[in-house]
Amino acid sequence: NMWTIDEGTISLVKGTTQYNLPTDTVDLLEHVIRTNSGNTTTQSDLTINRVSVSTYASIPNKLTQGRPIQVWVERLAAQPKISVWPVPDSNNYVFKYYRMRRIEDAGSGVETADMTFRFLPCLVAGLAYHIAMKVPELIERVQMLKTIYDEQFELAAGEDREKASIRFTPRI
Repeated sequence: NMWTIDEGTISLVKGTTQYNLPTDTVDLLEHVIRTNSGNTTTQSDLTINRVSVSTYASIPNKLTQGRPIQVWVERLAAQPKISVWPVPDSNNYVFKYYRMRRIEDAGSGVETADMTFRFLPCLVAGLAYHIAMKVPELIERVQMLKTIYDEQFELAAGEDREKASIRFTPRI
């Protein structure tokens, strides 16, 4: 995987529609509006719906103020942004989100890898496979190394699946 999942928050400002996300954001997965953040007795998270660019563009008055109920995620390469609607009517709202973010590079090679330990065998197998493809003397090992790499990736990726139970009920 070329991404990992982080959580973050943005303190919303009264009268401000658009906010920057961290530059390494790939996409948002889940998001809520938190009211009374930090207050242990009255803090609550309220659903905020993600809308498409066409839905956001069709809002006739983007300056209407109230508790935000919709968010448009603008996935720009240089600086991803969100636009909330209605525009916050107070400074008591926090946009809490879970995001996919790009994995940091290895830098000078002495830093700790920005990856979960479950993917370490996959990383090693993938490197061996890619090196073997570039060395003519190792060409007979390429298929075996690819098989090992695919198997290690499936094992690691299988651990990142959602483990919550789900139930589908047909509507009759």
